[in-house]
Amino acid sequence: MSTAFDFSPLYRSMIGVDRMADLAEAALRSNADASYPPFDVEKTGQDSYRVTIAAAGFSPAELEVTAQPNLLVVSGKKARAEEGERNFLHRGVAMRGFERRFELADHVVVRSASHADGLLTIELEREVPEALKPRRIEIGQPRQQQLAGPDKARKAA
Repeated sequence: MSTAFDFSPLYRSMIGVDRMADLAEAALRSNADASYPPFDVEKTGQDSYRVTIAAAGFSPAELEVTAQPNLLVVSGKKARAEEGERNFLHRGVAMRGFERRFELADHVVVRSASHADGLLTIELEREVPEALKPRRIEIGQPRQQQLAGPDKARKAA
């Protein structure tokens, strides 16, 4: 079942929401592997976030974290051992490769990534440039238009 949303009312009153509408539509699309690997997204401060991905069975060398503008891509590729070496009676630990994409808001940057106890932890922070931060505009008196009229000409003479 496909559900399409009409974001045109937003365009009448908001400027620049086309990117937001695209993100909403992308989030609504179903993805077959949306549950693998499991992950958490936490807000750790006013402008800081943490993404924790369960990467059991992956070493740090088999994981890759790539930061692009407004996109974080985490992928894991398992180095294949020879299948003949191990004889599994039950295989419950997923060893398949994965790629997980996270859409980032403007000015969110990756601070660090670490891997411990089968969890990949990525620290993010929102850094709004000083020029884009809200600033108070002082309201002054209106300027008086000085017209060069006959009174000004008489005073000069």
